[in-house]
Amino acid sequence: MLSLGEGVSDLFFVVGRPPQVENFGKLIPVDGTQFSAGFQPQHTEGLARTIVGTSQRLLDDLKNTGSCDCSYSVEGLARFRVNIFKQKASFAMVLRKLNTKIPSMADLKLPPVFQQIIKEKTGLVFVTGATGSGKTTTLAAMLNEMNETMSAHIVTLEDPVEFLHPHKSATFCQREMGKDFSTFSMGLRAALRQAPKVILVGEIRDRETMEIALTAAETGHVVYSTLHTISAGQAINRVLGMFSKEEESQVRERLAETLRWVCSQRLAPKIGGGRLMVPEIMGSNLRSREAIQLGENENRTYNDIIAHSRQEGWCTFEQSLCEAFEKDLITEETAMLLSVSKNRMRQMIDSILKRTGRDKTTTDGFKLRGEHGEAPKPEPVTPSPGSGPEARETAGLVARSGAAHPEPASLGGLKLKQ
Repeated sequence: MLSLGEGVSDLFFVVGRPPQVENFGKLIPVDGTQFSAGFQPQHTEGLARTIVGTSQRLLDDLKNTGSCDCSYSVEGLARFRVNIFKQKASFAMVLRKLNTKIPSMADLKLPPVFQQIIKEKTGLVFVTGATGSGKTTTLAAMLNEMNETMSAHIVTLEDPVEFLHPHKSATFCQREMGKDFSTFSMGLRAALRQAPKVILVGEIRDRETMEIALTAAETGHVVYSTLHTISAGQAINRVLGMFSKEEESQVRERLAETLRWVCSQRLAPKIGGGRLMVPEIMGSNLRSREAIQLGENENRTYNDIIAHSRQEGWCTFEQSLCEAFEKDLITEETAMLLSVSKNRMRQMIDSILKRTGRDKTTTDGFKLRGEHGEAPKPEPVTPSPGSGPEARETAGLVARSGAAHPEPASLGGLKLKQ
């Protein structure tokens, strides 16, 4: 299954379907196995129980919540992050392939501003995006760079541990939920007593964990974590939403003081195959802190603040998409589909098309093409013989008499296309 393509990221085992893999974002069935006709309930249940084994925590999670998370290794082949869940009274599984090779920031072609991000000594750094958008991979590359350049204690709290970092310049302690600690909040509280300089929290899911993360950021630690949001503004609102209305004002103040960076990312299909990481990056300056503390309004939005801070290495999704489109890495359709502000994206793309000479659109939104697809040549304009007052009066008489209108002038073989 893993050899079906270079972009294989997930394996799917679902009743009624054959084994499937996701290759560069597309599901592909796997033929030539004993399950090619489709899994039966007893098949997926047997596979699930093999992976869960005798772990009481996983069995309890599966019984009480209907799903559980764990890791699974096939010796000499690969490691997987596994989610087992129940659907329609049967078991299903999704196995995410974990890379054994830790990527570098250069491998991922991360923007230069990431070198500045990893130099932070205190505060919160969020990497956000949808499931499968590469958040863990980006964080692994950042931690790898720190491991190469920093002499510090780095503690990670993960569910499960994905990339295994060796000791280099830094000392790495990687803890896995369910094996080394029971909840993120408990693991993070314990981490504060382990003298770390850098703490990675795999995901902040609740108020208690966020409260401890804020405290850690305020007391001389830098905390990296992920959120399932698709933009910087949504990330801030997600944090505020974990607290009550009565706490909002105080949380806004604390967040304004501790938040250093929000790096949101999406994976866009590239022209020619593969996927491209498209980021939105917001740091901390006077305007962003004011927006966090006082909230957005019509004159103060996160999107505008980011767009006007390009010289600091910040960028909106629209700016990143436009850059990729101008370099012919993605299509116009992809850029529009992944943008947050469709109107702004449309204007930016039109500007690129005009600047690069690719715009063939008339002022009415139509495109003129000849029979062979060529643009029409301009023809000299000659005065119409019937354009004076007498002609207009005659036209009115003809219209009132019910006479047929004359046929419109030919466009000389040109076809009008919307």
